[in-house]
Amino acid sequence: MDYEPTTYPKRALSKKKGLQKKTKIMLSILLAFLLAGSLGFVYKKQISLFLFDTFAAKDIKEKLDESYEAVGHEPDPEEEVSSTEPFSVLLLGVDPRGNERGRSDSMIVAVVRPKDNRLLLVSVPRDTYTEIIGYGTTTKINAAYSYGGAKMSIDTVEHLLQNDIHYYATINFNGLKDVVDAIGGVELPITSVIENKLASHEKLRIEPNKPIYDGKDALSYVRYREDSDENRTERQRIFLRAFMNELFKLKNVSKVPELIDIAGDNFTTNMKSDLILSLAKEFFMKDSLPTITNYMLHGEGFRTDAWYYAIDPEDLTYTQQLIANWLDDDITAQELIRPDLRK
Repeated sequence: MDYEPTTYPKRALSKKKGLQKKTKIMLSILLAFLLAGSLGFVYKKQISLFLFDTFAAKDIKEKLDESYEAVGHEPDPEEEVSSTEPFSVLLLGVDPRGNERGRSDSMIVAVVRPKDNRLLLVSVPRDTYTEIIGYGTTTKINAAYSYGGAKMSIDTVEHLLQNDIHYYATINFNGLKDVVDAIGGVELPITSVIENKLASHEKLRIEPNKPIYDGKDALSYVRYREDSDENRTERQRIFLRAFMNELFKLKNVSKVPELIDIAGDNFTTNMKSDLILSLAKEFFMKDSLPTITNYMLHGEGFRTDAWYYAIDPEDLTYTQQLIANWLDDDITAQELIRPDLRK
């Protein structure tokens, strides 16, 4: 049976309607801050969420609904996860060129445990040599997105890691720059110049020791490729942490309308808007940011017709067990496997 690639419809947005929605949301958020200031710091989050639900949630839900794209790999309605159950999301950083879908420049499996306020990020190297499920070939794993979109990427990662992938989310790298600028930049641990020097690579240069890095520098940081794949995936995880640090600051609640507009044009997912909003509120009401645990599939590179990354079989087994452990709702926070304690 021929594999039908996923196609994505174009969105048409009304600028006037969008401006009215943004104004309405901004007014509600401003009121939230005024009330929070008068009633004390302890009530800021509660008041902000109350006014968010009252004035802004409906408009933001409509915008998120525009980013919803089913790919034929959605949980059965009777088995959909709640905002408190562990679940997995395949995060795909994509860089489409013109009318071409392009390959996924980054692939991260995120296991979310809302009740425990914990997040596991497992990086899958883009050059991983594996079977592409649904296409009948073995090549770099990032080619799955080019061949069959998000669904083929999910099927291929599920086959490799032998665990369910409940949802996917793609972010267009071109939109990453605007998102970072919208939240006022991010802090990144850059202590020396980062620069692409090979003629075949996109020119980029990042100066070290800046207090805040803008969207252009952040995009260059996750794209830089003239060192190891391991370092590249580590930078992607560092960026995600830095981005979350800024996103969850109360001051950035006022940026919600702009962020939603940017995301609407550069973000797709098969997570329903109700689940996204429930999760956002679940994490927002915590006393601290989610505890993030990082891991990367280990292996070594080899060259035949191109450069590939061969996953170590023992490490693959460990990673499969790691993800299964974090997805188990019966496992307590104390029983979670900790890669940082691995000998």
